[in-house]
Amino acid sequence: MAGQAGLFDLQDRYAELSKSGNPLERLLSVVDFEVFRPTLDAVMMFKIMVLQALYGLSDEQAEYQVRDRLSFMRFLGLGLGDRVPDRTTIWLFREALVTAGAMEGLFARFDAELKERGYFALGGQIVDASIVEAPRQRLTREEKQQIRDGEDPPWPPAKARQKDT
Repeated sequence: MAGQAGLFDLQDRYAELSKSGNPLERLLSVVDFEVFRPTLDAVMMFKIMVLQALYGLSDEQAEYQVRDRLSFMRFLGLGLGDRVPDRTTIWLFREALVTAGAMEGLFARFDAELKERGYFALGGQIVDASIVEAPRQRLTREEKQQIRDGEDPPWPPAKARQKDT
């Protein structure tokens, strides 16, 4: 039946991703993330930190991209039915690492693992196509006239930074 998922659809999709040279699959073959387990129980959460560093993702975008991208799910060892950590969980995990002074050490170890195998990480970028409402300019007639006359209206500095003159 058209539109209904078949038994091997996911496997076929993963095979296509592998054939196209999935960089995250290569990363998994280069770095044994289990070396982090004695120091860090939540290896999957550390992998999310790696994804954020590689792709310049905010916590919100990391959550979204993990839900959306098969390559990210496979990198993290998640199936389609598995629960994805939300942005707050990601933030709390990072804060715990920073507070414990462990973040720099973990990434230094990660870089060392790559370097030992002849690799180094280059960060990329996933463009966040969020659409946000721009604040509307509401200038009084007097303010508009002052701007036309080349004067700066007497706004406090915080307000002046937000005005488009």
